[in-house]
Amino acid sequence: MSKKELEFTNYRNFEVEHFPVKGLSQRVIAAIPGSEVATRILQFEPGTDTSPNGVQIHDFWEELYIIEGSIIDLELNEEFKAGAVATRPPGMKHGPWKSQDGCKIFEVRYYSKGQ
Repeated sequence: MSKKELEFTNYRNFEVEHFPVKGLSQRVIAAIPGSEVATRILQFEPGTDTSPNGVQIHDFWEELYIIEGSIIDLELNEEFKAGAVATRPPGMKHGPWKSQDGCKIFEVRYYSKGQ
């Protein structure tokens, strides 16, 4: 199974899904049902702190682009701002995060043979 075909559309047309962490939400643009494979917009409202989630580790690739705002990696004590990109291979530790003024991130998750 693969992601559905989609021509250009406004990302606001996709439903906002809220996470248990206050201020953290996503809009899934495309996904493969039953898997972690997805393309989404991740939104941190001002003051969001993902410390309750702890450090994240997963078995898929992530590629990210910060569209606007910034986030602070609380483990690295480093702030990443709009225009920054990241590629995280399976097993890479990252987070938790805090965003003082809010942040919007474009993210693609996928599995790769031979990872």
